[in-house]
Amino acid sequence: MPQQAWSKKRERQYEHVKDSAKKRGTSTKEAKEIAARTVNKERARTGEAKTSSRTSKKDMSSGRRGGLRSGTDRPKGRTKEQLYNEAKRMGIDGRSKMSKQQLQRAVDRKK
Repeated sequence: MPQQAWSKKRERQYEHVKDSAKKRGTSTKEAKEIAARTVNKERARTGEAKTSSRTSKKDMSSGRRGGLRSGTDRPKGRTKEQLYNEAKRMGIDGRSKMSKQQLQRAVDRKK
């Protein structure tokens, strides 16, 4: 198991996510990375991790996000909050009044 600090539950979760990713045709290396990121995000959300970002705590859970964004024709890009934060870092004016689509265009133009 990759992490010493993980509980038995998190080790089982890691194996389950890794196996699921491999069944979808993902390479072993990428499946391990996906699984580790998923477990670490869940640890951060539940307060098990020593440090965690604000996005990890406030964003929806990995499982729910994947479920909502899979099997649809809509774009699977960043959330409005993520776009807003990126626009803030870039110094884009008027971002607080922008819609998600406007933020997307502004960030893409600035890059």
